[in-house]
Amino acid sequence: MEKFKRIFVVVLDSLGVGAMPDAVQFGDAGANTLGHIADYRYRKGQPLRIPILEKMGIGNILPLNGVDSTPSPLAYYSAMREASSGKDTMTGHWEMMGLRTTKPFQTFTEHGFPEELIRELEKRTGRKIIGNKSASGTEILEELGEEEVNEGHLIVYTSADSVLQICGNEETMGLENLYHYCEIARELTMREEWMVGRVIARPYVGRKKGEFKRTANRHDYAVKPFQKTVLDALKEASCDVISIGKIKDIFDGEGITRAYKSKSSLHGMEQTIEAAGKEFHGLCFVNLVDFDALWGHRRDAEGYARELEQFDEKLSVLLGSLEKEDLLILTADHGNDPTYTGTDHTREKVPFLAYSPAFQCGGELEESSDFARIGATIADSFHVTMPDGTIGISCLDKLTVSE
Repeated sequence: MEKFKRIFVVVLDSLGVGAMPDAVQFGDAGANTLGHIADYRYRKGQPLRIPILEKMGIGNILPLNGVDSTPSPLAYYSAMREASSGKDTMTGHWEMMGLRTTKPFQTFTEHGFPEELIRELEKRTGRKIIGNKSASGTEILEELGEEEVNEGHLIVYTSADSVLQICGNEETMGLENLYHYCEIARELTMREEWMVGRVIARPYVGRKKGEFKRTANRHDYAVKPFQKTVLDALKEASCDVISIGKIKDIFDGEGITRAYKSKSSLHGMEQTIEAAGKEFHGLCFVNLVDFDALWGHRRDAEGYARELEQFDEKLSVLLGSLEKEDLLILTADHGNDPTYTGTDHTREKVPFLAYSPAFQCGGELEESSDFARIGATIADSFHVTMPDGTIGISCLDKLTVSE
């Protein structure tokens, strides 16, 4: 018998819960995304209002100013350490599903992309490349958007992640052209010396400074996971694997049976609530990217706090939509402390909160040495074998349900 028929994994993208022991090697000593957001709000005299997360036990994972711990949490809780070498989106998500990445994806943050790559991209697209530096997506549009629109040039930029991003105006360039240019860039950046984890299409509308606005038609072109993951094992066992948000892009479609794009994190939660109202057997895997993209990278602690509070309101609705044979896991893929220096992700532990209406109450779990506890627990619940070479130890037997 399966303990759970449906499992929901919701990734609060970048919600770290304190620096990893090796954070100093990544330049992230002292980072603490959730802790510092709580501190920020507490100092303002407006403590973080996340009552549902508080009842689940978020304040039991780490001390949080203005957020209480609870002796009777609704969820089983712990922190998880990252076994892989890195602090990026793909590394974190892949590890959740059993893959340990030993060689981090290369970045081009300091000097932009090599001239040889830029020349080849210009030749293949027929457009002059502008930008070629690390930048905020909104800032580079203000700087170069008019030139791209008026001159027909192509904005290429990167960030602290292993990404090559291409902007395209939907009205003057067209989405299909933008996607085609990204496919060319993906082909070129499969070479080892130019390899990036993702090529990202960044469409926008507007004709002049102050009017540019990015649209929801973003598309990520990721490298495929280097071997099979738990998602593949579930799909091969005829389980549903539903992707919400950018999960499908992160895994390049591998192991996914149905996929839904999200316009925002709020929309992603609405889609998850809708999925909970429908019948399926398997996994619903959700990424809520706004925590990271809108607030973490932009170092906006107040925006991050408000996003958490909005999430908590939707979480209340989701919990009320779950059935006794459902399991909900809340986690993150890395940190992105909005009070920290720079704009990069931060090397942090992530939360693990597991809830089911079948629990009488939750409790503390031992801290996990990897994120793969999630995939191993899912595989265990659906009685599928973890693919060869994957990591992770299930905690399914620790999640006690009432008879």
